Amino acid sequence: MTTETPEELTAPGIGFFEKWLTVWVALCIVVGISLGNLMPGAFEVLAGWEYASVNLVVAVLIWAMVYPMMVAVDFASLRHIGDRPKGLIVTIVVNWLIKPFTMAALGVLFFEYLFADWIEPKDAQEYIAGLILLGAAPCTAMVFVWSQLTRGDPAYTLVQVSVNDVIMVFAFAPIVAFLLGVTDITVPWETLWLSVGLYVVIPLVAGALTRRWIVSHSNRDGGGGDVAVSRFTDAVKPYSVMGLLATVVLLFGFQGQVILDRPVLIGLIAVPLVLQSYGIFVVAYVAAWAWRIPFNVAAPCALIGTSNFFELAVAVAISLFGLDSGAALATVVGVLVEVPVMLSLVALANRTRGLFPAA
Repeated sequence: MTTETPEELTAPGIGFFEKWLTVWVALCIVVGISLGNLMPGAFEVLAGWEYASVNLVVAVLIWAMVYPMMVAVDFASLRHIGDRPKGLIVTIVVNWLIKPFTMAALGVLFFEYLFADWIEPKDAQEYIAGLILLGAAPCTAMVFVWSQLTRGDPAYTLVQVSVNDVIMVFAFAPIVAFLLGVTDITVPWETLWLSVGLYVVIPLVAGALTRRWIVSHSNRDGGGGDVAVSRFTDAVKPYSVMGLLATVVLLFGFQGQVILDRPVLIGLIAVPLVLQSYGIFVVAYVAAWAWRIPFNVAAPCALIGTSNFFELAVAVAISLFGLDSGAALATVVGVLVEVPVMLSLVALANRTRGLFPAA
């Protein structure tokens, strides 16, 4: 399965990496796991290059992925977002009134009942805690990549992510505290602000400056600004895809030994995460379809609800339960599951584009 519709795969400008993206990601997963076991020392060094639980190497690669979409943001259109509130409503309801609670319910169902014979009760509670932390932390960075792969409205996606980030500042700790039954939840503000700065603010400023330069020079040359911007983003998009592939290699390389040492446990933790991802996507996507939301808003809307802010979840899991805890492991499995699952959902969205009204 590829991430584009058949018509789009034959369209001009679709690069080699993009056309077979799912295949390349699968190969990168294998390469990452292999290199993580063959060269564990090198990956330990790269994993150590982090600040506030944000890996700086991965941050640079994500920046490369996010930047092209930020260039495509037309700031003049931001003032009209309020005229189309449906996408924002679906995003807020799914992310904050549904997703954390369905993740908690699935965690309890699988680890206290269905998997009870294979998991120690203490470990089960930590795995559930890790799943809850993932469910309560909507994505800040990678969602721009998924939106770009579905040709989402960049300005609307930016607003959706920004609204989520604002809500997260106030709602994350209370929701997690309620679901975990603890009162000493401390939000790792350094992780939160650093991630927002690296993944949203910096690429947004760089994209705005780049767009301004492109438009001014295209006008000076008598060309169309929008056409020039489109040409530029098409030119840099292959580097964005290569950034995604390099990120996959790193993420799976960091956990290569764990995956091979504990494959059954990794698989058990992955089951509720996968079900949650597909279930939340269906809820948001069907709601957007029923409400006649245009595809370029509906697809990112559903994908935002599916993806997770794994840096925040990992940081909180480590601070509450420890580096070697089951909660920390569960959040890491969330990282590993996300890319393959999200690519399959991107493919599904692109193949059902015709069910939605045009923008």
